[in-house]
Amino acid sequence: MKIVSVEAFLLSYPMPEPIMLSFWGGQRSIIKRDAMIIRVTTDNGLKGFAPGPAYERAKSQIDQSIAPFLMGKDPLQWRVFDFTGDPELVKLYAAVEIALIDIAAQYEGCPVYELIGGRKRNTIKLYGSAGMYMSPESFAEEATAIRELGFKAYKMRPALGVEEDLRTMELMRKAVGKDFGLMVDAHTWWRMGDKSYTPEMITNLSQAMTKYDLTWLEEPLPPEQHEDYAVLKSKNYVPIASGEHEQDLEGFTDLIQKNAVDYVQMDVCCQGGFNIANQVIKSTQNANLQFAFHCWGHELEILASAHLGICSPESVVEWLEYPCYSAPGRKGMYPFPVSDEILKDPLTIRDGYLHVPDTPGFGIEVNEKVLEKYPFIPGPWSYFTLDQPAQTIAVTGDHSMKWVKDSANN
Repeated sequence: MKIVSVEAFLLSYPMPEPIMLSFWGGQRSIIKRDAMIIRVTTDNGLKGFAPGPAYERAKSQIDQSIAPFLMGKDPLQWRVFDFTGDPELVKLYAAVEIALIDIAAQYEGCPVYELIGGRKRNTIKLYGSAGMYMSPESFAEEATAIRELGFKAYKMRPALGVEEDLRTMELMRKAVGKDFGLMVDAHTWWRMGDKSYTPEMITNLSQAMTKYDLTWLEEPLPPEQHEDYAVLKSKNYVPIASGEHEQDLEGFTDLIQKNAVDYVQMDVCCQGGFNIANQVIKSTQNANLQFAFHCWGHELEILASAHLGICSPESVVEWLEYPCYSAPGRKGMYPFPVSDEILKDPLTIRDGYLHVPDTPGFGIEVNEKVLEKYPFIPGPWSYFTLDQPAQTIAVTGDHSMKWVKDSANN
């Protein structure tokens, strides 16, 4: 069996109208959402699929460097391929490797999880992720809607100023009761320009949030400040989560060794695939910490992450992020139908747990019709416009990057 093609497809869903979201210190606009699907095909007709980071440079690197390396190789030998290059390219290769593992699992007649560690369980717990820069009342309403969908927890993104952020916590907890998880993703607190929350404000906020029994507080500080995270964690106000912006294994190792977080987060799509994730999970377990998947793409990424997640006990890998996009009759942050349509059959979710298929490969076929239905629209998908200093910052599809480089001053 030989590889005859390696393809990276970029897809876009343009928002019917630009979504304008105000926060303390600026405004975020969302004009579209992008996705990448990687497809590897063999000479006997097998196709393997993987989620990829949805930006143009990644597609170019796959086309120009990774595809030529893999052409003519036997995907069953994926464990011994020695792909080298700059760290960013090697990390991207790890995403493509997921498609090779999908092929190997199909050929051997086993689920993907059997080739990457072997399952320890059949299910993984999901949290509904939505909530972007709304009023406190709207956050509470959406938290209730996410609970009613059956998820075990809700993650939101506050950015309303200290007093309103705390009022949001109060209203959400009252709305959902004490037995439902609440995660606060504070990534905007250090993205507000001159109005970014100071370390003292963040410490005081964390202490004030103690009474709302959060599952975790995510990225309250700039992600590279591991020492500051360790100090905040040591105060034991709320559990701390971070990791989605780590650029390499050394970054994860430092985060873990400094005991800087309670939950180590990683995105298999953007941060090193199954290989690096397995190493991070092992280090997390050895440090008596917990691992939680970051997942901000589509249902193929959720499915791939779940196959890896069930190779560890829930005491180590507890949570998998499930982005809650809106649809007719379903509340969520904004529409992204690509996610719903990317698989031919829906994921099996019961009582807030994803049941991982036990059939060969990923167990659910990819719907290749989306490749033509959602043609790519070049350019950033979102912008942060700051008040002070006046600046607009563009965001592309790689969520492991703190900011992208193509920013423009107003």
